[in-house]
Amino acid sequence: MQLLDGKLVAEKLREAIKVETARLIDAGVDPHLAAILVGEDAASQTYVHNKEKACQQAGIVSSVYKLPESVSEKELLELIRFINKDDSIHGLIVQLPLPSHIDSLKVIQHVNPAKDVDGFHPVNAGRMVQGLPSYLPATPNGILKLMQHYKIETEGKNCVILGRSNIVGTPLAILMSRKAYPGNATVTICHTKTANLPDIAKEADILVAAMGQAEFVTAEMVKPGAVVIDVGIHRIPDNDAKSGYRLVGDVDFAEVSKKASWITPVPGGVGPMTIISLLDNTLKAAKKEIWP
Repeated sequence: MQLLDGKLVAEKLREAIKVETARLIDAGVDPHLAAILVGEDAASQTYVHNKEKACQQAGIVSSVYKLPESVSEKELLELIRFINKDDSIHGLIVQLPLPSHIDSLKVIQHVNPAKDVDGFHPVNAGRMVQGLPSYLPATPNGILKLMQHYKIETEGKNCVILGRSNIVGTPLAILMSRKAYPGNATVTICHTKTANLPDIAKEADILVAAMGQAEFVTAEMVKPGAVVIDVGIHRIPDNDAKSGYRLVGDVDFAEVSKKASWITPVPGGVGPMTIISLLDNTLKAAKKEIWP
């Protein structure tokens, strides 16, 4: 078993982003990423904090707009329209999930596609499907970058993705089946209504776990020698830990790692790659690579 070390790869890519950021600043452009954080969700706060830290390390300007859980949908949309009009801000993310009284899809559609560095806007999603220049969703793109770094073979491989979200599962399926590297794989998406899911998972050469269920994937569901990519992250109570909890993914790492050829750790696997992809999209936005 070998680790797909996302932390290590992200650090290397961040250095390249830092150099490019400095070049842009010298040319009079200060790359700027803004995030809107609604409520007090612990996971969302951690992600935004890590994003701020990564921006600082790369020399990218970072702004965070924090709103209370009770904010109205109208107020949130007004803030998005304000940021859309600010030419000094190149990228905008609205941290998900949002409170139940706010329509997430409506919010995403109000983000200017040229600033949609999350790649969630229908216009960017549609361009991705057609193979046109677009901002790729950060987590799927981070997974591709990780596989590319470690030269994971994907052509002709059976790739099974557990989870069909618009954030990870669905866009990753599209990207893994495209005529490119990483890609050219035969892709199957499994979800909560899939019959015989463990049997399907066991046929995967590349297994991606994005179900959002702690340690869902057991060793019995994994083909010997499979590449296993764990997108999940969960806090599990642990009285032996100083923090009172430990972090686990959607995969039972201790057991699955005995069968996998490559596997991502949690933490330190997909998470850092998601953030680095977000910074990369922000640079593309500052350079107007996708949307002139």
